[in-house]
Amino acid sequence: MGTIRLPGSKSAAARALVLSLLADTPSTLYDLPGARDTDLMLRAITVLGAQVEQFGAGQIRVVPPTQIAAGGVIDCGLAGTLMRFLPAVAALANGTTRFVGDEAASARPVAPLLTALGNLGAKASDARLPFAITGNGSISGGGLRLDSSASSQFISGLLLAAPRFQNGLQIAHVGKTLPSRPHVEMTLQMLRSSGVAAQQRAEYAWSVSPGPIRGLDMHIEPDLTNTATFLAVALATNGELTAPWPQFSVQPKDELLGSLRAFGAKTSLSTQNGQPVVTLSGRRGIRPASVDLGAISELTPVIAALAALAPGPSHIRGVAHIRGHETDRLAALETMLQTLGASVESSRDGLIIMPKQLHGGKVTSSGDHRMAHAAALIGLRVPGVLIEGISATKKTIPDFERRWSMAVGR
Repeated sequence: MGTIRLPGSKSAAARALVLSLLADTPSTLYDLPGARDTDLMLRAITVLGAQVEQFGAGQIRVVPPTQIAAGGVIDCGLAGTLMRFLPAVAALANGTTRFVGDEAASARPVAPLLTALGNLGAKASDARLPFAITGNGSISGGGLRLDSSASSQFISGLLLAAPRFQNGLQIAHVGKTLPSRPHVEMTLQMLRSSGVAAQQRAEYAWSVSPGPIRGLDMHIEPDLTNTATFLAVALATNGELTAPWPQFSVQPKDELLGSLRAFGAKTSLSTQNGQPVVTLSGRRGIRPASVDLGAISELTPVIAALAALAPGPSHIRGVAHIRGHETDRLAALETMLQTLGASVESSRDGLIIMPKQLHGGKVTSSGDHRMAHAAALIGLRVPGVLIEGISATKKTIPDFERRWSMAVGR
């Protein structure tokens, strides 16, 4: 049995950094992940006027500006959090801020958010990256209807900036589905931890009152999606792994463990050196399952890899929106799994994966860290899996290869 420890949550870190930029008083953040997305967010908040002082590994102090600065260029890389959290912040500046990013980022959906900002009084130069946001120094806010079927980050980005709107924000989602819904709750919880009045008013409606944002003094909790990815190693190898697992979390911790249990994992919660941990046993082996991953769609590639290793057919549902992630993940998974010998069918909102003898082969990460995770997991059971573009894992885990080798005991 081994123990794994992963860097802090990039999702929680992104929200904490945005709130630190908008706060009335300085913030101190600990355990920030040293990942590309977080580094880009740190640079972005300085472009918008924050002063950032690093005083230790993963430890920073953020002094917010009195007014959001315009005139800069924000590099979003391939991060949805930057291109969706910061436009509403940039709209608070008096002037124009440019947003650029990796070439593949131009395919990531952002148009509904930019349209919403237009309705609130800001101006967007285009409907996809690269674009520019021009504001006049304030946003009136008020009521807003928005289709966030492509990404719940549209809602989170507006909610994070809403305390700085003159009238706050009352936002209603009008689409048929809302992906990754627990991340909206994460946003609300972190707003409330900053002293903001933020609530869910109805099933698909939220409100944030205008008012002060208190500076944070916060430890970023471990990234539980990445932790679940590493725990899947135990399931793929019929082994056992233990990892920190907070008793209370802003992340969808129960849903993440539930998806692994659906494929045969046995999990138990306990304490180790006074800290809460989870132990996952894969000794019963992988079994096929039918799962809805709409709330935890970031784990879809890893779950698809487990499904390809299962002895029967599996069905992944509720993830149509991941066609607009770092790559078209459904298409990329279909190609990857078929290259390795799996039988895969696309459905309206997911994949159907049939049991078949897998074999080695060369696959690409498509520049997507989650695709690299999936290929690495299959490679634990199937000899000869070669991954082109493993460096994509630096997006969230800069030393992925070292940590992966430790998890598998190599």
